[in-house]
Amino acid sequence: MTDDNVWQPPSGPPAPPPVPTGPGAFPPPSSAFPPPAPGFGQQQGFGPGAQTGPAQQPGWTPPPKPGLIPLRPLGFGTLLGASFQVIRRNPRPTFGIALLLNGVVIVLFVGIIAGVATWAFSRVGSAALENSDEITAGAIGAGVLAALIPIVLSVLVGAVLQGIIALEVSRATLGEKLTTRSLWRLARGRIGALIGWSAAVTGAVTVAIIVISLVITLIIAFGGDAGLVVGVILAILAALCAVVVWFWLATKLSLIPSVLMLERLTLRQAIVRSWRLTTGMGYFWKILGTQLLVNFIVQTAAQVVTFPLSIASGIGGALVNPNGDISAGIAVIAVTYVLTGIVSLVFSALASVTQASVTALLYIDTRMRKEGLDLELARFVEARQTGQNGVGNPYIVEAASGSQVIPPTNDSPWS
Repeated sequence: MTDDNVWQPPSGPPAPPPVPTGPGAFPPPSSAFPPPAPGFGQQQGFGPGAQTGPAQQPGWTPPPKPGLIPLRPLGFGTLLGASFQVIRRNPRPTFGIALLLNGVVIVLFVGIIAGVATWAFSRVGSAALENSDEITAGAIGAGVLAALIPIVLSVLVGAVLQGIIALEVSRATLGEKLTTRSLWRLARGRIGALIGWSAAVTGAVTVAIIVISLVITLIIAFGGDAGLVVGVILAILAALCAVVVWFWLATKLSLIPSVLMLERLTLRQAIVRSWRLTTGMGYFWKILGTQLLVNFIVQTAAQVVTFPLSIASGIGGALVNPNGDISAGIAVIAVTYVLTGIVSLVFSALASVTQASVTALLYIDTRMRKEGLDLELARFVEARQTGQNGVGNPYIVEAASGSQVIPPTNDSPWS
């Protein structure tokens, strides 16, 4: 036998193409999703050694679920259930932050109202008889202005909380569980944009209410009997139109906090982006209906808990203070208000997190349906599992093309 007849082993498969690296690069995965678990094909009658008959069909692999939700467009049940799982999955950075922020607002509200009320009563009580009307009017005006401060603060806190929860939901979708410090670090540079957006909305609503109220007041004041009738009709129509416009604009612009935090766009770009994502009757009504349903569930649960507490406190007050002693009655009222306030604070924090979570999930679901975000998330998860570095942020639109948006370095409300 000559050397030419010696058996040679077959050559191996060709080398795989080089993997692209660098900022924003996505590695080309072998499949859109990771392979099924061992034994999956055999259990279904597919795979090596399975008795499949004359025609073999490939096994179906479900979309991966690395974290909070499966990486596919979400059904209504999945969307609703995931919004209530955010707190249970990572309670400290979600419920803890919401409880802290809402607690600060309540403490400021009680402190400001109590301080202004004490000052107003002292001024009215010590005022001379001829100046009592002016001082009383000034005290009422000061009380109204003082009450507006915590309301505005609660709006700002709600916007910040919605942005923080959007970050948590986006990372939970990828299977990550961040700490409170990590969430605040990710939100750095975006808090000002959230506050700027919230302040702009508050200012626009306030101006609209003032203008409409002035117009109706002038019509009633100078129109006589006919002006009164016209003013009442205009007030009713304005209220109905305001409700419709509010729900429409609130739905069209509800994704702005998620866009600001995850895509890190400017405020003007975020407004345009949210408007485009919610374009289409199917998307609009799904977002509006889901948000209303979650709000109804949370508020109903809060009423179910607080209503028996109020009844029990009333019955307990009658049992503790059967003789109607003033000091005992005041103590019972104080204890009742404290308990009710604690329960309300807890449910307020739960409601804030749940409502912010469902909005963030609606943002992710809308992008999955319109832009194929689920494929980008699956590629990111697969690349991370294989240990590849340099993969861009999948939530930034330009990440797929390799040119990511540079995060802003300042905290400007318009950045």
